Amino acid sequence: MKLLGFDYPDDLYYWLERDLWCRRLADGGVQVGVSAFGVHISGDFYMARPKPVDTVLTQGQTLAVVELSKSVVAIKTPVSGTVREVNPVLEHTPEVIHQDPYGRGWLAIVQPSRWQHDLALLHQGASLPEAATRRMRLEHLDFSGAQDA
Repeated sequence: MKLLGFDYPDDLYYWLERDLWCRRLADGGVQVGVSAFGVHISGDFYMARPKPVDTVLTQGQTLAVVELSKSVVAIKTPVSGTVREVNPVLEHTPEVIHQDPYGRGWLAIVQPSRWQHDLALLHQGASLPEAATRRMRLEHLDFSGAQDA
């Protein structure tokens, strides 16, 4: 779906507070990335360093450190678990995050340990449009030309 001009694919879960998405994989893993809106307000990504494989994290802990045009930011994990895989493309091509946030620009795959518990902070489906719109409007951007689908 499109909200205020930004894509929010229906198959994803969103941690709107942190502008992140989660994709459940067939093997039980959870792929994590930055939402299109998160990319928009962050700007270009010049460096992305996810935590190494086998790092155990609780929802809200640092999953990756990224360098943006004017700052270095810690990206918090939307899901608790163990880092199973990091996106190898990011080492040499971190700009893929803002070029293809829902495709090749993912950060890491986490093997979830508390998925049902972590869902309390994630949005999908019917809860998404109102919550995402409210989140985006907090940034005080001009959405006058935005069209929703």
